[in-house]
Amino acid sequence: MYQKGRAWIELNMEHLKHNIGQFRSLLPADCALMPAVKANAYGHGAVLISKALQEEGIESFCVASAAEGAGLRRSGITGEILVLGYTHPEQFDDLIAYDLTQTVVDGNYARQLKRDGRRFTVHVGIDTGMHRLGERWDHLGEIAEIFRIPNLNVTGIYSHLCVSDGKDGKDRAYTIEQIHHFEYVVEELHRRGIGGFKCHLQGSYGILNYSELCFDYARAGIALYGILSGKNDKVDASVELKPVLALKARVESVKMLYQGESAGYGLAYCAEKNQKIGVLSIGYADGVPRSLSNRGQVLLKGKPAPVIGRICMDQMLVDLSGIEHAVPGDEAVLIGKSGDLEIRAEDMAGWADTISNEILSRMGERLERIAV
Repeated sequence: MYQKGRAWIELNMEHLKHNIGQFRSLLPADCALMPAVKANAYGHGAVLISKALQEEGIESFCVASAAEGAGLRRSGITGEILVLGYTHPEQFDDLIAYDLTQTVVDGNYARQLKRDGRRFTVHVGIDTGMHRLGERWDHLGEIAEIFRIPNLNVTGIYSHLCVSDGKDGKDRAYTIEQIHHFEYVVEELHRRGIGGFKCHLQGSYGILNYSELCFDYARAGIALYGILSGKNDKVDASVELKPVLALKARVESVKMLYQGESAGYGLAYCAEKNQKIGVLSIGYADGVPRSLSNRGQVLLKGKPAPVIGRICMDQMLVDLSGIEHAVPGDEAVLIGKSGDLEIRAEDMAGWADTISNEILSRMGERLERIAV
């Protein structure tokens, strides 16, 4: 039996199933979901989430590193696991031992894999305009040569859209240009007699804003967990996404702070009047951004409790003025619902001047993940 101790994460698996259905309704029937479960499934817990996805018939996954992929394999995840990032030659053994599909990050990396001599299954990254990883789309000869390397089993090619979340004309034009570059590479490879590979291009916003595209896989990420990167983000698709994650902590102590007294590191908060404050058993070592010091709020007994003072490594302070009968052991909600109120990851991200992807992916390992 799970114990909800000092601080924990609750995962609503029904919401996850609902979101899977929403994405499947958007995608062509022959386009499979390849969820991104990197960064511990955006803080949700890679093993818990991947097992739930597998139970829903999903057979392909994306991770950032060979170590992440190996961890999934050891936990019983089958099917294809694509490593989206660089794997150092010292970790090539893991690619073989755990049957991982490695991204060819550019032509030089392909030659490095060739020199190793062992047979690797790979997807070739295509740089269509983000200028991060991948061989440039207009280096057709270099891309075609990768397919001819004897010890590389090329089963896919893909690229990444860098402004598919943008709504203005410039962002849309750039995204369409990236799409055309990718389609050109696919067509040119086929023209040269190279085939038998799968294609994928869309992440979350690529699916939600360009659902008319038809490729073999779609790499749903942050939105699969029911969250958008920013609170004010708009998407074209008519979908209802439900947050999977709730973040909660205990009230450790309730005390009075008297007018003129200061609290916390640096005495960063000073009471303008007598007030009741609470100490919560969660801090920046659990993933709560220190930039939320004196900003934002939590929910307690269905009411807001503003954050006061500096976020500590293991604790944080909140103003309990107006919240009657708060006692140690009470449940505080940092992300999720309490009564009629809700704090979403996008809200916390806005208070911290970042995106929800960062908020969720930095959730600490000592937070117990509980499927509910």
